[in-house]
Amino acid sequence: MQTISKFLASIAVAALVAGAPFAAHAAPKKDFKVAWSIYVGWMPWGYAADQGIVKKWADKYGITIEVTQFNDYVESMNQYTAGAYDAVTLTNMDGLSIPAAGGVDTTAVITGDFSNGNDAVILKDKDSLEDIKGQNVNLVEFSVSHYLLARALETIGSSERDVKVVNTSDADMVAAFQTPDVTAVVTWNPLVSSIMEDPSARKVFDSSQIPGEIIDLMVAKTEVLKDNPEFGKALAGIWYETMGIMLADSPEGKAAREAMGAASGTDLAGFEAQMAATMLFGKPDEALAFTLSESLPKTMDLVRNFLFEKGLLGSGAASADVIGIEMPDGSVLGDKENIKFRFTGTFMEAAAKGDL
Repeated sequence: MQTISKFLASIAVAALVAGAPFAAHAAPKKDFKVAWSIYVGWMPWGYAADQGIVKKWADKYGITIEVTQFNDYVESMNQYTAGAYDAVTLTNMDGLSIPAAGGVDTTAVITGDFSNGNDAVILKDKDSLEDIKGQNVNLVEFSVSHYLLARALETIGSSERDVKVVNTSDADMVAAFQTPDVTAVVTWNPLVSSIMEDPSARKVFDSSQIPGEIIDLMVAKTEVLKDNPEFGKALAGIWYETMGIMLADSPEGKAAREAMGAASGTDLAGFEAQMAATMLFGKPDEALAFTLSESLPKTMDLVRNFLFEKGLLGSGAASADVIGIEMPDGSVLGDKENIKFRFTGTFMEAAAKGDL
């Protein structure tokens, strides 16, 4: 979800942060800041803030939580990496390539969902993925779209050598597809839905074919969570109360979905279509089971190797092992002395047990 220029800017911010070592423990505090950006799986944060759910859970733990919407996804991660926010919504891939690669020890508090069709490869007047060979492919370079393309090509025994990637801003993607020169794009919803309205558009691969690999998270700084566990508990409480409303087959649930759809620039039908292409973990036990599953380390291994091949784990990275990724069971992918990205079931488990 980023242009190459924005990505390079984020690396510069991350490099600055990496040069300033964290204290062993962050000072306990009462005021916290959370950043989020527009995406079907993250819209509940804005709704929760508007409806007083954020304040309710913050009050329970005697803290304040300020929730801020960013129109620019990359900027939200940059601000988090630079220290302006305690938590942020991001994907598993971006969490590793931006804050973690920038030296910010980050923990996934909530596994919210995974893309199950929201991201897609679309060709113009061609019905088979094999037809992509030899074409220019417009996508946001180094984003999850780039990863999806790489995984799609693997399924046909191909690679990026057989196509030419054309870096294109997500803001320009729909208009680009309408031009004669653009014949292949990779993008995410709601852009996918808009492009598929074109009679020439053919979806030839989507994220439902690599289930569980593009994961949407709420992450927070590890040292903040360690010294302020009530912050993590409040985030979990906010999330699961809001999900209970959002997914309910009730007038209140419909009103919530309508509000989230309007806030993301679509209507109820459009928002529910995006939800249908998203594996939302509405209950904490579902999210916990996914986070504890054997598939997560396999996915993160794929992701870290993709990022290493693209040079996105730092200029001095000798291998994909440069950054340690800790799983909920304590096992580590990569350097155990440089753990910067962590998955935990602690707060989802507390929610599942009713211990919030």
